[in-house]
Amino acid sequence: MREELPAVARRRVRLALRAARDHAGLSQAEVAQRLGWSLSKLQRIELGEVTVTPTDLRAALTLYGVTDERRLAALIDDTRAARRERYWTAQEHREHLPPGLLQMMQFELRATVIREYQIALMPGVLQTPALAEAHLGWFDESLTDDQRRVRHEVRLRRRHAVIEQENSPEYRVLLDESILWRAVGGRLTAAEQFDDLAHTAQRPNVQVRILPMDVGTMMSASGAFVVLDLSDDPQDAVLYQEGYIWDQLVQDLDQVTYRRAIFERFWGKALDEEASQALILARAYDLRARIARAASALDEDS
Repeated sequence: MREELPAVARRRVRLALRAARDHAGLSQAEVAQRLGWSLSKLQRIELGEVTVTPTDLRAALTLYGVTDERRLAALIDDTRAARRERYWTAQEHREHLPPGLLQMMQFELRATVIREYQIALMPGVLQTPALAEAHLGWFDESLTDDQRRVRHEVRLRRRHAVIEQENSPEYRVLLDESILWRAVGGRLTAAEQFDDLAHTAQRPNVQVRILPMDVGTMMSASGAFVVLDLSDDPQDAVLYQEGYIWDQLVQDLDQVTYRRAIFERFWGKALDEEASQALILARAYDLRARIARAASALDEDS
């Protein structure tokens, strides 16, 4: 039996409550009035911003006409799991990781399919230790040493969860071609990263496609994002986005559906896996050739 994850359990509860209220034909204002709650309390529960107590859950479901004891028991178990967030998450993770990433890491463990699109950066779970260190080095003023250390450790640990476990999800990666032309961390670090990417792309659960720059111009307007499908139900999914100093986990169905549709549209326009593999390896070879030529020139000058 798999360990229940607080973020996943909280999502099930909020979706079940909203669906039951809609089925009962009640507005949020009506429910808040009948239960003696503030409207903001109900709204925050349905948005997943706060957890609900088992007592409040039973009161709401009774109002909605839900009497199935097995369903009630399952949702009460979920509310208890959701309230264990503080105990489930390591203290240094709570202190040093952004809130969206903390939630996303839990959803990664339950995902069936992960679609990730990146414009300028190699996805975190695909980064080699050297590239991860180079990337986090950019945040020398906005992150403390402890924050960089924890993010580096977590970045490498997530690789196992998303890619290398026996039950890892299907991982589809769409990379803008411009990523291949950024030698982040220097030529050797970049060459090693691209070699590793080509090797990882051969795993049965990983698909990597390169989106040519001339084709990907409009796609880039959507910004980088990750869509995580949690089951075969297309509505059972979440969206993760991050910027330089912010991140967020989005559960709004319209936004999730839109991003997935954009991904699939440009996935079909990208180079296929074989052509993408060839381009990645060619870029790694070119970088190594440049390193060799530079070393040869130094030998001649010495």
